[in-house]
Amino acid sequence: MPLREDAWYLARAFELADQPVGRVSPNPRVGAVLVRDGAIVGEGAHLGPGTAHAEAAAIAAAKDLARGATLYVTLEPCCHYGHTPPCTQAIIAAGVRRVVAPIEDPNPQVSGKGFAELRAAGIAVEVGSGAAQAIAQNAPYLHWRHTGRPFVTAKWALSLGGQSAARTGKSLYMTGPAAREEAHRLRAANDAVLVGIGTALEDDPQLTVRDVPGTSPLRAVLDTEGRLPLSARLLAAGGRTIVYVGRGIAEERMKALSGLAEVVPIGQGPRLPLLDVLEDLGRRDVTSLLVEGGATVHGDFFDQRLVDRVAVFVAPLVLGGSAAPPGVAGLGAESPAAGLRLTARSWRILGEDAYFTASVERGAK
Repeated sequence: MPLREDAWYLARAFELADQPVGRVSPNPRVGAVLVRDGAIVGEGAHLGPGTAHAEAAAIAAAKDLARGATLYVTLEPCCHYGHTPPCTQAIIAAGVRRVVAPIEDPNPQVSGKGFAELRAAGIAVEVGSGAAQAIAQNAPYLHWRHTGRPFVTAKWALSLGGQSAARTGKSLYMTGPAAREEAHRLRAANDAVLVGIGTALEDDPQLTVRDVPGTSPLRAVLDTEGRLPLSARLLAAGGRTIVYVGRGIAEERMKALSGLAEVVPIGQGPRLPLLDVLEDLGRRDVTSLLVEGGATVHGDFFDQRLVDRVAVFVAPLVLGGSAAPPGVAGLGAESPAAGLRLTARSWRILGEDAYFTASVERGAK
């Protein structure tokens, strides 16, 4: 039976899990708190691959005070050797008497085995408290583990008339500085960012993280015919770039692009198979993907029900024009009832712009 204090200490563990700046993928975000005699004696957070896991960091901070303590951790402790030793063995050796965790780790090397090992050692294990928050906090990691594909966030900016660009195709800069900073934070939070060739040709984006803390993600371009200019800024921005092309492009064009990026032939035109693209990114340990458009790419992702979250910036601007592109094109829904419903909705004001985020309701048709 969970104690009244469990929720408070788990809340602190969730705070710790969110403290690392930038990505920790392909590992999950995990925080841990050790409590003995009503006092916190050790805390820890996982900071990224190769660093100590949260449980081990909390035990190291607590030292001998870990014996007889309760461990609050936001995900099932690992029980296998990876970059670090198993956390279950560290917990057992430290003499922890009770473990409280919200959910199992779907990693097949763990997936209930960590809890079983702790119970076999005589440690009381309670699972389930705070499950909803744990699932939300590690949504990209859990999605990647369950599907083998990255968690997809579709991001775009709109005028009040619903256009994502002027009738000429120009879209820079629709929003103000505060919104653009938030867009860079989004990039820093995702393992990869993807655009279609139309956006690459029209905007010549760098797709890097600037003016905010964090590192630039992997860049991916959908380019069926291999039209990306060798002078494109995203090819000169440093870091990794993948250009997904159709299998029929000219060999000399493949060679030219291959000197500046990794070129991956995948499917035939006129549209590249998005599911195959996502599975390829998943195999590269990309757990989260930010799709920055344009409208055609967004439409394909929505039509195929491959979007998990939306991030939309709305500018106090009227563009108009029947030829101006929308935020999302594609085939679209047959009726409002058939549209994708959004949950966990949130509005914020960023400078002069509005910022809307939401999750795509699973099972929506």
